[in-house]
Amino acid sequence: MTHQGEILQEAIKNSGISISRIVQELGITRPTIYRKFKDATLDYNFVKRVGEVIQHDFTNDFDTTVQSQLPFTIQSVTPPTGSVTRNTVARENTLQAADQDPIKALMALQAKYIALLEAYNELLLKVYGPK
Repeated sequence: MTHQGEILQEAIKNSGISISRIVQELGITRPTIYRKFKDATLDYNFVKRVGEVIQHDFTNDFDTTVQSQLPFTIQSVTPPTGSVTRNTVARENTLQAADQDPIKALMALQAKYIALLEAYNELLLKVYGPK
């Protein structure tokens, strides 16, 4: 069964646009894009940005139920107003997911961590510019 990383790789290959140009426009590294090709599930925003670069609509290529499993959202930071905070709720949700299937929970955390690192990299590029 073809996973999302393979679909993304095939679409890039068929577009005729070089990997170098894509990673430059996305502000990521070549190893990052090659790592994405190996991922079974990709972040929607990442796929959308690649689609804009290569002029490809991935709407019909991906199963939306699988795609929505690993959303990367940035939550606003608010001061705690009660005994239960967002971090506590997020930690409980993570623990519940880990109880159900630890491998899936670990993979979900890994994907979110990589997405967070890439978002941080983009922010650094916006603030400080390229080297």
